[in-house]
Amino acid sequence: MIATDVRMPLPAGWSLRAARDADADALLTLVGGVFAEYEGCVLEPDGLDADLGAWGTYLSGLGGAGWVVVDETDRVVACVGVAPLRADAGQDSAMTPLGQRSVELKRLYVASSARRRGLGAALVELVEGWAIAHGRDRVELWSDTRFEDAHRLYSRTGYTATGDERELLDTSNTTELRFERELP
Repeated sequence: MIATDVRMPLPAGWSLRAARDADADALLTLVGGVFAEYEGCVLEPDGLDADLGAWGTYLSGLGGAGWVVVDETDRVVACVGVAPLRADAGQDSAMTPLGQRSVELKRLYVASSARRRGLGAALVELVEGWAIAHGRDRVELWSDTRFEDAHRLYSRTGYTATGDERELLDTSNTTELRFERELP
């Protein structure tokens, strides 16, 4: 069951659909456009961002799901993914308390032209709905320290910064902050 019954605040002609591998170019354009808004932040399609080349398959292989929002011209203007985390499988085992069934919110991006319409919050709600439908009780995510607007969104939607940081050792010299939220 995919929880797509979230009321998406979409303009006329826009739609939400499952992410497909065929979205690769559109996702690279979307994510690359967001990265370009931040000095020194670069897309690595053959490295750290290679998952975008077959994003649907990548997320499905993790037992998760992904979605995109397309505008009236079928241009991808937003995306988000989700995948289960299992401490017993070594995923994030230092962070995920045993006994909690967590998911990771992955790659929430909204094009600058599509912001301030409630899409980000609705996509967070979509991930949370998927998590609950799959018996999970917590959502975790990592966010680049430069993405302060995203941090405000996460805070508004009930997420707490844990104080944990990680260095990605990538071309962009990315440091990420960890956020989490217990689900009702």
